[in-house]
Amino acid sequence: MSVQQRATLADVAALAGVSPKTVSRVFNQRDLVGPETVERVLASAKRLRFRPNTLARGLRRGGGTNTVGLIVGELGNPFYYKVASGIERELAARGYGLVLATTDDTVEGEERVADALLGQRISALIIIPVSDDQGYLEGERQLGTPVVAVDRPARNLVADSVVLDNRSGAYDATKRLLTLGHRRIAYVCNPASISSQAERIAGYRAAMTEAGIADTSAWERLLDDRDAKPAAVVRDLLAAPDAPTAVICGNNRMTIGALRALREAADERTAIIGFDDFDTADVIGVSVISYDPLEMGRRAAQVALERIGDPTGFTRQLVLPTWIIERGTGERPPKGRA
Repeated sequence: MSVQQRATLADVAALAGVSPKTVSRVFNQRDLVGPETVERVLASAKRLRFRPNTLARGLRRGGGTNTVGLIVGELGNPFYYKVASGIERELAARGYGLVLATTDDTVEGEERVADALLGQRISALIIIPVSDDQGYLEGERQLGTPVVAVDRPARNLVADSVVLDNRSGAYDATKRLLTLGHRRIAYVCNPASISSQAERIAGYRAAMTEAGIADTSAWERLLDDRDAKPAAVVRDLLAAPDAPTAVICGNNRMTIGALRALREAADERTAIIGFDDFDTADVIGVSVISYDPLEMGRRAAQVALERIGDPTGFTRQLVLPTWIIERGTGERPPKGRA
C-alpha cells in the first residue's frame, strides 16, 4: 500500500497563486490578509488536505503550542468527562486544542502523564490532582507553563484552582436529613484522603455536632481502597446492629453502590443523598448534591487562558456553588427507626 506525501505550505501557495509567506500569514496573522485571499488559500489547503504544523510553529517562537493539557482520573466517571467537555468547548472557542491524559486515579500515574504532556510543550496544564504533592510541577511553572487545579487545590505548587463548596454541600444535605428526623446518618466515601472529601466529611460532622451528635464514627466508612466494592461497603454498614437510617454518599460511584445494596435488600426505607449528579439519577429518583461540571471545566479553561496571557500576579481560587436536588430518596423519613 502506497502512502501519499503530505502537502507543504509551498504546495498550497502554488495552488492558490500566492506566495508561501501569504499562506503563512493566513494561518498565523489572518487579519493582515484580504478576505478573498484568505478564502482562496483556505480552499486550496482543504483541497490538498494541508495541516499547519502548530507544534513546530510554537517551538520556532520559543514557546508552547496552542494546546492545553488536561489530566483526569478515568473517563468512566461522568464527572471527569463533563469537566473535560466544558474545558474543550471553551478552549475551542479561543482557538486552542485539548490533549487529554488519564491517571487511572493512581498517584504513580499522575507524574508520569504530566511529564508526557509537558514534553509536548503545551501552553498550560489543567489537572484534577490525585497525589498529595504536585511540587514536581513547580519547576515547569517557573519556566512559564501555567497550572490550574480543578476540584482539588494543588499542594506544594503555586497554582490557580477551581473548586466546589464541598463543605456547604455536605452540611446542607446532613441538615435536611436531620430536619426529617434522622439521627443515625452515615457518610461513606472512597477515596477519603483527597481534600475535597475532607471538606465534605467536615461539613457532615459539623451538622451532626450541631444536632448534639458528636461521635459519628460508627456510621462513617472512609476508605482509600480501589478494590473495595461500594455496594459491599454499604451492605455491611446497613447490616450493623446500630444501622443508619440515612446515608450520604461522597461521590457518584458510592451512590450507585448504595442503590445496588438497597435493591438487593429490598430496602425502601433508608434515605440516600449522593454527592455528584449522574445521567440516570433523575430517572430512578435519586436525591443528590449537585453542581455544574461543565461550568467547572469552562471556568478552569478561562483561568488557564488568562494565565497564559499574563503569567504574573497572585494566584486565585474560584469556589463554585452546590445545591440539593430532591428526587425522592433523600426525603424518606426514619419511619420508626431513628
